[in-house]
Amino acid sequence: MAIVFDKSLETGNSLIDTQHQELIARVNKLTDSLENGKKKNVAIQTLAFLMDYTEFHFAAEEKLQEEASYPEIEAHKAQHAAFVKAIKELEEMLEEEEGPTDEFVEAVNKNVVEWLKNHIQICDKKVAAFVRK
Repeated sequence: MAIVFDKSLETGNSLIDTQHQELIARVNKLTDSLENGKKKNVAIQTLAFLMDYTEFHFAAEEKLQEEASYPEIEAHKAQHAAFVKAIKELEEMLEEEEGPTDEFVEAVNKNVVEWLKNHIQICDKKVAAFVRK
């Protein structure tokens, strides 16, 4: 489930790319904690660690869009809000269980790993291209 930051995830904007590398490192910590069967509290702490950086990164990215008068900023903010909501739902799901279940791992893969890769490759690359103009 780990994400590898490669050319397919580069936006060409050094601020965004640097922050994406950190965000991906935190996602990978989460998936690593799940794959290695670590305890519930480790997964909860790692999810909170991911959420903290997610909020920081989204704020920076949205500020960049505002400064550039990016025309699709509201749609982009809505996607960010959906991701934050998904993380909060994962936190709730994890708290209700004795530990990370197969269903939880599947939800992380879909709502965090796949979402993030798709968001970067489509939406964030579009933002970076707009900012470069």
